[in-house]
Amino acid sequence: MRVLDTDVAIVGAGLAGLTTALDLQAAGRRVTVLEARDRVGGRTLNADIGDGEVVEMGGEWVGPTQDAIAALADDLGVDTFPTYYEGEHLAKLGGDVVRHADPFPETTPEVAAELEVALRALHEQAATVPVDAPWDAPGATALDTTTFEAWIVANVGHPDVRDLVRIVAEVQATPAAELSLLWALYALACSNGFDVMTGVRGGAQQDRFVGGSQAVSIAAAGRLGDAVELRAPVRTVEHRADRVLVRTDRVDVAARRAVIAVPPVLASRIAFDPALPPDKDAILSRTHPGSVIKVNVVYHEPFWRRDGLSGQWTAPGLPLSFGLDNSPPGGSPGVLVGLFEAGAARRFSAASAQERRDAALGSLVTIFGRRAAEPRDYLELDWSAEPWTRGCYAGKPAVGAAVAFGRALRRPDGPIHWAGSETATMWHGYFDGAVSSGHRAASEVLEALG
Repeated sequence: MRVLDTDVAIVGAGLAGLTTALDLQAAGRRVTVLEARDRVGGRTLNADIGDGEVVEMGGEWVGPTQDAIAALADDLGVDTFPTYYEGEHLAKLGGDVVRHADPFPETTPEVAAELEVALRALHEQAATVPVDAPWDAPGATALDTTTFEAWIVANVGHPDVRDLVRIVAEVQATPAAELSLLWALYALACSNGFDVMTGVRGGAQQDRFVGGSQAVSIAAAGRLGDAVELRAPVRTVEHRADRVLVRTDRVDVAARRAVIAVPPVLASRIAFDPALPPDKDAILSRTHPGSVIKVNVVYHEPFWRRDGLSGQWTAPGLPLSFGLDNSPPGGSPGVLVGLFEAGAARRFSAASAQERRDAALGSLVTIFGRRAAEPRDYLELDWSAEPWTRGCYAGKPAVGAAVAFGRALRRPDGPIHWAGSETATMWHGYFDGAVSSGHRAASEVLEALG
C-alpha cells in the first residue's frame, strides 16, 4: 500500500473538494484529493451525443447571484451560454396542455389569486429564516416538526395550486410529505425565492456551461495535476489532535488536516477513529439525498422551435414533470431534458429501462405531440443508483433533524473539516453552494495550520 504524505487530504473530487484543493494549493499547501470514482465532477457528468457535442446527465444550470461558481468557471476558462428560452412554454395542470408566456400558465382568477396568497405567505415566513442557521428561526422546532405537505393541505385548497406549490419540494427532489416546513422555507430563502428557484431568465436555470458542466471540474483537476487520486474510495479516517491518516483501497494519505467533501449519506459510511461526536453522526445519517432520474432525449432537430415553443414544460402528475430545451449552443441536434423527481423517480427506479423509456417518451408525446415519439437517442441516469452519490440534488435533513442536529453539520471536528453543497448557507444543493463551501473549508484549514 502506497503512503502519501501531504498537508491536507481532501475526500471527494466534486466542485467542493476541488475548490478546497485549488485554494489550498494557491496558498502554498500540499494537497491530495481522493476520489472513489474513475472521474472527477461528483454530481456533474457529461455524455457524448456525437459530433463533439455533449449533454449534461447531472447538475447543469447556473444563474444570477451564483457568483462563486461563476468566478471559478471564469478563472478556469469555462464559458457559459444562455439556456434556450425563445417562444412560449407548455403546461399541463390537470387538464389540457396549454401554451403560455413567462412565468406561469393562464389560469382562472381564483387559482391565480390563491397561488399568489400561498407564495406570499411562504416568502414572508422564509424571510425570518437565517440562512446560516435555520434552526434559530422563530418557532423553528414547530416548523421543523411540521411537514411541508401538512402546510399545503392546511393552507391551499385548489388542487392545481397545491401542485404548483409542491414544486418547492420537487426542486429538492423530495416528496412534500418528507420535507419539513422549516427546510422548505430555508430552500426559498437560500435561493432568493420561488421565482428565482424555478425560473430561467433571471433564475437558477438561466445559463449553461460550454462543453457541459463537468468541464469546470475537469479543468480544476487539470490545474491540480497529480494531486488528484482517482479510484480511491475512502474507508477509514484515523485522526488525532493534529494528524490524520486517510485509508483507501489503494493508497493511504497521512496529513495534518482532512476535508470531507462528499454527500452526507456517503460521509456517514466512512469509519472514523475515534468516532465522530454523536450530533455529527446523527446529522450525517439523517441528511437524506433526493431521488432523481435525469433523461436527455435527442432528436435530429429541435422541432418545437419551429412551432414557436421554448421547449420548457411543467406537468405535475406526468412521469417527467418538468423539462427544458437542452440542445447544444448551435441548436443541433435537438435535445429535450426531463426529470423524474421525488416519488416518480422512486417508482421508476424500480421499473425496467424499457418501462422508463416508454414513460419518458409518453410524457413528451403528451406535451409535444407525436413527433416526440421518435428520438434519435435516449439517455438516462438514475442518481440514486450511483454508488458514489446515492441521490440528488442534495441531502436534506429528515423532519425534525435540522433543529436537533443541524448546527453540527459544517462544524470542524478536531483536524477534520467539512465541505459540500449541503454545508452551504446560500444556494444549498447548487453548484454555487458547493464552491462557496470549498472556499470556507479552505479558509478554516489555513487558519488552523497557521
